Amino acid sequence: MAELDRPVAVVTGANRGLGLATARALASHGLHVLMTSRNAEAGAAATERLAAAGLDVAFHPLEVTDAGSVATLGAFVRSRCGRIDVLVNNAGVLLDGHGLVDRNGSSAFKASLDTLRTTMETNVYGPLALAQEFVPLMRTRGYGRVVNVSSGMGQLADMGGHWPAYRISKAALNALTRILAAETAGSGILVNAISPGWVRTDMGGQNAERSPEEAAAGIVWAATLPDDGPSGGFFRDGVALPW
Repeated sequence: MAELDRPVAVVTGANRGLGLATARALASHGLHVLMTSRNAEAGAAATERLAAAGLDVAFHPLEVTDAGSVATLGAFVRSRCGRIDVLVNNAGVLLDGHGLVDRNGSSAFKASLDTLRTTMETNVYGPLALAQEFVPLMRTRGYGRVVNVSSGMGQLADMGGHWPAYRISKAALNALTRILAAETAGSGILVNAISPGWVRTDMGGQNAERSPEEAAAGIVWAATLPDDGPSGGFFRDGVALPW
């Protein structure tokens, strides 16, 4: 098994928006970035655009809710890269009601349990499955950075109403971050959750405050932390947030 001579990052949901901006920024920092998405056509096209700009990127399809798809990606990384240094769990869904338009339609009192289950599969179980796949490979080299893209909507300290499936899933992702950080303490692996803020993406809408590039900077910060950097924290733009 050959090992690349440069750091390798896997970014989920990298075909557009925040994931694409993160992949571009990490590649600009000298990492080999494996861009993944469940939409293979869109993911391959996005990867080709970055490659045409001279960035070191490749594409692999991934459905984070499918165990076989996760395992296939893991086998690909092991055989083609021999290492993984950074895992960015960016892929996520917001399925409550009509999102940011119909507040009443996303009330906890009208929430569909099917919506909650589907949201948890992508936003929580997917990141856990990928951590289970890749953290053991990180352990072999004594180095790794796991970045879970969370949300201020998952903060218990500032929890509000509406969008219950999304809020619950991001609060659970924050809990998962703490668990993974505790279980990797002292191993050279740092695990943190990042709140990117309200971002102009398909999910956030065009009225959002931040560009994908602005939001991606905080993800890149967590992905490139020095060895004495924090683990088990919740951050926006490198500044700690209350849970």
